[in-house]
Amino acid sequence: MERLLPQLALDLSEPAPGNLSGLFAADVEDLRLEIGFGGGEHLIHEARKTPSCGFFGVEPFVNGMAKAVAAIKGEELTNIRLYDGDAANLLDWLPSQSLSRVDLFYPDPWPKRRHWKRRFVNADNLARIHRALRPGGVFRFASDIPSYVDWTMIRALRHGGFAWPAETAADWREPYPGWPGTRYEAKALREGRRPAYLTFFKS
Repeated sequence: MERLLPQLALDLSEPAPGNLSGLFAADVEDLRLEIGFGGGEHLIHEARKTPSCGFFGVEPFVNGMAKAVAAIKGEELTNIRLYDGDAANLLDWLPSQSLSRVDLFYPDPWPKRRHWKRRFVNADNLARIHRALRPGGVFRFASDIPSYVDWTMIRALRHGGFAWPAETAADWREPYPGWPGTRYEAKALREGRRPAYLTFFKS
């Protein structure tokens, strides 16, 4: 954490460079963002699987960040940059239409009604995601909390700039292709909660 994280951490105090690919040691052709990567299972899996893609990972909790840094060091990955603050700040910092995909998996559901205003999915953050995505870019959301799934569906479609192409129940009940799963998801499945996997395209 003391040696490697400062090299991986994004500095938002300066404007974003014109060429975001230059932020990575690897030669990357595509850019994606994962918001709240938890223990980093999916982030590391994707970075390993797609070395030509640069990944921005956001996680405010130190334990999750430490796990990701350890995995990045152990696997010598050079296509990940990290940020430990509010993902809204990073989305504002990124240039318009700079990302091909934004992933938000198992965010805090804030289940009590009086806390719903704290949910990450809201009109302002959906506007931020939409601005950062390229035309045809993808926003993926997974959760095991039905009320949050419904909440996200309603707000994404209300935004007007996202299309949901699902045709059958399998399109949201089955995990994404190549999905590695996460520890949180495994716990949800053990406890009998069935996740939903939503995919929206920037229209």
